[in-house]
Amino acid sequence: MAEKPDSGTLFGMPYNFERPSVGRLLSAYWQPGKGMLVEKPFGVGYTLNLASWRSWIVLLVAAGLLYNERSGTAEGEETDEDEEPVEVIVDD
Repeated sequence: MAEKPDSGTLFGMPYNFERPSVGRLLSAYWQPGKGMLVEKPFGVGYTLNLASWRSWIVLLVAAGLLYNERSGTAEGEETDEDEEPVEVIVDD
């Protein structure tokens, strides 16, 4: 039986299931000549290229959203202590 390839593309999505090495992992996330997204060193799809300034903006926005979500309520939102019971009337 023919041996299956460890890397390639399937429906335009890159995959790589070769055993990762430290050098390949480091070089995959830092590619100065490439765009914001580069092929993953292991697995299916793309990952962020940390040599691109656009990737750092994406990471900062994601971190800001995560911080805002975990810090509690956003500005303008009421807390549970401020809420009062609401009466709902349903017409039949």
